Amino acid sequence: EAWSGNSSYRTEHMLSFRPIKCANHSDSKVTLYECEDFQGRKFEMCDDYPSLQAMGWCSKEVPSIKVNSGAWVAYQFPGYRGSQYLLEKGDFRHFNEYGARHPQFQSVRRIRDMQWHASTLPDNKQRKRKSNASPP
Repeated sequence: EAWSGNSSYRTEHMLSFRPIKCANHSDSKVTLYECEDFQGRKFEMCDDYPSLQAMGWCSKEVPSIKVNSGAWVAYQFPGYRGSQYLLEKGDFRHFNEYGARHPQFQSVRRIRDMQWHASTLPDNKQRKRKSNASPP
């Protein structure tokens, strides 16, 4: 897929790059709201959801969001497809505050650092054990 950020045109080149603000990867929490300005039904989550409707969210839209901790990527469609929106810690009273043109948002996942991913791979666990073993 093309990298286009918030620009209105497609490009095969990355236009900008910056670090993501993630204070605590092990304690990610986000609250979704049914209406703008944090009104209506709400749902707190701490895990990845490939389909918000499958977990009980009745709408294809998420008009406002509070990111309590961690960083997340919201996706326009189920299965982590479509437009992507970076959600860092903060309050988003309206969908345009997180860069969306429409409140459609149907899947979400946490951003984890590479150390977390590397430590969960079987080969890396074996390498760690071998490197921690005392020499003969």
